[in-house]
Amino acid sequence: MISEMSEVKRVATNWIEENKERLIEISDAIWDYAELGFVEFKSSKLLADELEKHGFRVERRVAGIPTAFVATWGKGRPVIGIMGEYDALPGVSQKPMPHKEPLMEGAPGHGCGHNIHGTTGMAGAIAVKAAMEAEGIRGTIKFFGCPAEEMLRGKVWMVREGIFDGVEACLSHHTSSMNATGLGSNNANNSVKFHFHGKTAHAAGSPEQGRSALDAVELMNIGVNYLREHIIEKARIHYVIEEGGGQPNVVPDYARVWYLIRAPERDQVDQIYERVLKIAEGAALMTGTTHRVEFAKAIYNLIPNRALSEVVTANMRGIGAPEYTEEELEFARKIGESVPKQAKIDSMKKRKVPNWERYVDVDLVTDILDPWNEGEVSAGSTDVSDVSWNTPTMEFGTTATVLGTPGHSWTTVATCGMSIGHKSLIFAAKTMAGAALDLMTKPELLKKARDEHKERLAGKAYKSPLPPEAKPPLNQWAKKS
Repeated sequence: MISEMSEVKRVATNWIEENKERLIEISDAIWDYAELGFVEFKSSKLLADELEKHGFRVERRVAGIPTAFVATWGKGRPVIGIMGEYDALPGVSQKPMPHKEPLMEGAPGHGCGHNIHGTTGMAGAIAVKAAMEAEGIRGTIKFFGCPAEEMLRGKVWMVREGIFDGVEACLSHHTSSMNATGLGSNNANNSVKFHFHGKTAHAAGSPEQGRSALDAVELMNIGVNYLREHIIEKARIHYVIEEGGGQPNVVPDYARVWYLIRAPERDQVDQIYERVLKIAEGAALMTGTTHRVEFAKAIYNLIPNRALSEVVTANMRGIGAPEYTEEELEFARKIGESVPKQAKIDSMKKRKVPNWERYVDVDLVTDILDPWNEGEVSAGSTDVSDVSWNTPTMEFGTTATVLGTPGHSWTTVATCGMSIGHKSLIFAAKTMAGAALDLMTKPELLKKARDEHKERLAGKAYKSPLPPEAKPPLNQWAKKS
């Protein structure tokens, strides 16, 4: 499929080009804010206010989340959605420098490039509105302000509350080390905390009177570690002990462990989770403690869509990938020095990048690749998956990071806060606008995507993985007991 630069797309891309300094300013402001999930108050307000300024009807605080919002323009069908994220990661603060140097030691940073993610979606939506207005195109464009993707999964709460109902296709962009769409899936998961309560006592003088909550946590972890041998190979279980007591001469009366359970299919996660719950019960019984389960979040595996992948890839090629200055290439080269060549090769092999040999000495990829991962399951997870069960969905990547560098690291923060990231932002916004306009104006493309979506679901129905009584963990960053 070749995506021609029609007049309607030219209006959209011209709007982005004419407003690119403002878009970069917004992205950089969100980069500076570096707010964690569910507390992205300044970031979400900045995006929502900008959309409102451009004539969008903005509904704030949706799904009971203060930083979630929906911005709508137009009326009637088709209804095309665009998503944007804006949460940062803890502990990866970094200056826009090619060597590790935090802005503030231990502070958050945009280690996944969500400052670009949110701005790309906002820009794409406004550009689509400009083109629809200029060309008299009927339909509705919606921008979904999606908080807390990193751990707390804002979209799954939004899906549960019907926020995406009626959307006929949804697009999203994410920073990457390559310009490509994907046809793979990823892991479903549960995130859950186990609070154990016991009794304090002098650990030497009267240990028999104590009931150690920390013992319960440790016994639970031992039980889960033995469970690993008896679950499917592709499952993953991770945990951290968040609270383990105060000092060793006091039997801890409170301890808390946080678990993340992943598997390729939603029902596989459910089965493993039930076994983990029984292990927690056993740990409490063995130690004479009580326990409480705090369900933090749960998400599905992703449903890919080749039809949308083709539309997005065609638009990427129609726009053309950015070119880089000597200064940008040198910046990337210095960052690339932080990754051993073999680690870079191993990373590309793991991702099964086609013709990976040609990229061994490349830092910034300018090729636009065809998707190569049909049938593959990524070990990671995203709440984009829950949207993908409800409507045809495609999240694509554009080069904003140095090839071979790890995600969620200072290297991503550095490039996403300077001109390499800015170029990714503008390229992705134009691609987003073009793809959305194709879906708006070519009903056969939208039908193809929706038919494929129905076929991939194969009769399976989405049921929210969240317990009915669960509420968004808005106080995640407050100390709990």
